[in-house]
Amino acid sequence: MSLWKKSLWCAVTLLGLGAVYVLALSRGEQISALWIIVAGLCATSISYRFYSNWLATKVLVLNEGRATPAVLQNDSKDYVPTNRWMVFGHHFAAIAGPGPLVGPVLAAQFGFLPGTLWILIGATLGGGVHDMIVLFASIRRGGKTLGQMVKEEIGRGVGALALISVLAIMIILLAVLALVVVQALAQSPWGVFTIAMTIPVALIMGIGLRTGKVNVMAVTIFGLLGLAFGVWGGQFLAHFPEIEAWFKHDQKWLAWAIMIYGLAASILPVWMLLTPRDYLSTFLKLGTVALLAVAVVLIHPPLQMPSITKFIDGSGLVFAGPVFPFVCITIACGAVSGFHSLIASGTTPKMLRRESRIRSIGYGAMVTEMMVALMAMIAACVLQPGEYFAINTKGTPTEVVERVSASGFPVTEQQMTRLASDLGESTMFNRAGGAPTFAVGMAHMFARISTGPTALALWYHFAIMFEALFILTTIDAGTRVGRFLLQDFLGSLWRPLGNTRSWSANLFSSVLLVAAWGWFLYVGVIDPLGGINSLWPLFGLANQLLSVVALCLGTTILIKMHKAKYLFVTVLPLCFMCAVTFSAGYLKVFSPDPKLGFLSGARSLLNEAAGIVDPAKAANLARQAGVWQFDALVAIFFIVLVLLILLGSARQWWQLLRGTKRVVLYESEFVPISAAQLAEF
Repeated sequence: MSLWKKSLWCAVTLLGLGAVYVLALSRGEQISALWIIVAGLCATSISYRFYSNWLATKVLVLNEGRATPAVLQNDSKDYVPTNRWMVFGHHFAAIAGPGPLVGPVLAAQFGFLPGTLWILIGATLGGGVHDMIVLFASIRRGGKTLGQMVKEEIGRGVGALALISVLAIMIILLAVLALVVVQALAQSPWGVFTIAMTIPVALIMGIGLRTGKVNVMAVTIFGLLGLAFGVWGGQFLAHFPEIEAWFKHDQKWLAWAIMIYGLAASILPVWMLLTPRDYLSTFLKLGTVALLAVAVVLIHPPLQMPSITKFIDGSGLVFAGPVFPFVCITIACGAVSGFHSLIASGTTPKMLRRESRIRSIGYGAMVTEMMVALMAMIAACVLQPGEYFAINTKGTPTEVVERVSASGFPVTEQQMTRLASDLGESTMFNRAGGAPTFAVGMAHMFARISTGPTALALWYHFAIMFEALFILTTIDAGTRVGRFLLQDFLGSLWRPLGNTRSWSANLFSSVLLVAAWGWFLYVGVIDPLGGINSLWPLFGLANQLLSVVALCLGTTILIKMHKAKYLFVTVLPLCFMCAVTFSAGYLKVFSPDPKLGFLSGARSLLNEAAGIVDPAKAANLARQAGVWQFDALVAIFFIVLVLLILLGSARQWWQLLRGTKRVVLYESEFVPISAAQLAEF
């Protein structure tokens, strides 16, 4: 490296450290959100340029001459060599679901500093390693799923339990994500129109590329024009009531529509719908986030939220729990996320043409998602803290205003009424969940660089549609990955069902999986206060437990590759995630605080039900208590399961490092890629 390049990278490093220094030392005074952008860009560039390159060349030793599963097993359905930009678009769209948008918004109750530091450190040193090594392992093993690799590398019994737990997590996760989309799009013709338009556009893109007569650039231009029409044209539906009625539907209709879409995305060849649609969605995702970054640069809004709030002790208004470990549980995607390991061992490894692209897609997509999470943190923290907490606190308007103001963040009912009116909504009270808050912050920044009295309302509804699109791309890829996992499990019962080349086996498994998460979705739609919503606190915990499993697998593979001197790259994030997940799991189950602990919360509800005369209200509280008890059992099950996997892995590591166990690396046979294929790809 030349002297001027060294000087440039030193300057970037000093700039990034300076930005973090300013963020960390702010106490009371307002600072610009631009410092978060600077810290994120510096961390992204340095970690990708140096750390990911070192991982690729020294630790994993990526081999450009080795044929990938997409090339060797090309079946035109699941294993399809695909253009690297389309693979990146698919992978990023699949991993960037609600997590990088909702998680940082909720964690903003601790202040902007804890969440920002976790995102910067977790993504570069943990999440990027986690995603990259799982993608590498799957490609070296013929595109196998996480459950298959755990079974082969760590143990059959542990692998079978891991497969069952992953399937259970995915079914509930997909159902709740679909429910969020349904609630966001219900009675929203603009949002439904935009998302509906991406489907035929994606089909045309996929068929055009498949013919070989149209290049990626032409297809991309066509797709962008179609996407722009969908985003821009939706606002004019109100002028055509008959057409608007085609796209204005209730939650039940949308639930069935999403189930049908998930089934199609799972069954159809990956090149026809899934890949081009996710690739297309990525342009809207990254384009919107980039515009948000430009807005921050142009208006450099001050961060209204303090760097650290009083709620780090666990007394938060948005959710209960101390800053550690719950900032790491709340912000999963954007830092470290176990769900990424399912995508990295599901659809993506079956499409990569060359091993060298593991770095740009595995690590590159992770640090890109890190920037999305930082944008979400900014969107939450540029709002007035009183408005932020009032939006995310449950209760009647009077109760919410009193609680928030008493906590030191003054807000009035008139202020919230004016905010709702400006946004074109009837009320902004009881809009917890993170998504509305992100949309409000995003709308405020975009409205400041645009004109018109209705700019805030238009940008707010655009942001809601944007979030729904973000989540929907996780549902389609997640359903396909879930089908792979289900076929792994069913194949152990009856081998023909595990054959991914069989259309009948694929159809049967897809219908079974969609029926499973579709049932939970429909129950949630007809009873929004039912058990499905109460499972939401488990998602962060279960997601991070999956990351522990993936890092255990990565550590095992490094030992078997005789890379023991590099074990710190997986062991350090593994130890940290174990501390996070097990402490959070203990608190969620056994904390005496009824707002935090499942068991104490259930006891509190039962005691309250015993003192109520109305039998209907008492029965409702008793049902809620039963759901909390069920949540506790599920959390305990997942924690025990991951502990068994961790202990089984540690036992094997000890035997391998001592040399008392023969090293068996279940790696696919090396097949060199031909010169003609290398030139083509």
